[in-house]
Amino acid sequence: MIELYRIWKQYQKPHWALSDVTLKIDPGDFCFITGPSGSGKTTLIKIIYREIFPTQGQIIIDKRNILRISDHKIYRLRREMGIVFQDFRLIFHKKVFDNVGIVLQVLGVPRKEIRRRVFNALRMVNLHHKMWEYPSYLSYGEQQRVAIARAVVNRPKIILADEPTGNLDPELAFEIMSLFKEINRQGATIIICTHDRELIRHFGQKIVFLYKGKLLRKETL
Repeated sequence: MIELYRIWKQYQKPHWALSDVTLKIDPGDFCFITGPSGSGKTTLIKIIYREIFPTQGQIIIDKRNILRISDHKIYRLRREMGIVFQDFRLIFHKKVFDNVGIVLQVLGVPRKEIRRRVFNALRMVNLHHKMWEYPSYLSYGEQQRVAIARAVVNRPKIILADEPTGNLDPELAFEIMSLFKEINRQGATIIICTHDRELIRHFGQKIVFLYKGKLLRKETL
């Protein structure tokens, strides 16, 4: 359960990136957050995984107020989340295997288990055959799939994706979204920021509309 209560965020006066946003996302939801550029989608995602703090408001995840979690314990929250960043944030001097397995390495998972989980995550995105290549040798779409494999390798309860199909052709975007849908069927709560109306129309389950930082409406299909 993710609950946001009266979230306000201001980067620079007098403008508000988010204005009084209250939202509840239930376990197992497949939720799109949509709206035009500058509507606050990325800000909302960053607040949920606490990369940034709201100016005002509360965020409750699994009955915990995440704003009260100390910085040195925030990793406990984030290891329950998988995050697909808009710019992927791959480490280009490390091979695909290490990019996907880095979270497990930090957590101290045994090497044999890391190999098993990384292989399974890459097989899910059909890139297990490129496990020992560098990201720079992959296509844009393949890099995107590596980012998704990294997000799911620790079997998180929640996956957040910021414009994961923004620069992909329609066919590949459909393929990536189908992959998210399959991960959702396996039990993960998925939250995706996108402005792609066709993907929302085809895959939408719960849709949140933002405009100039304000929550315009919510729809459940």
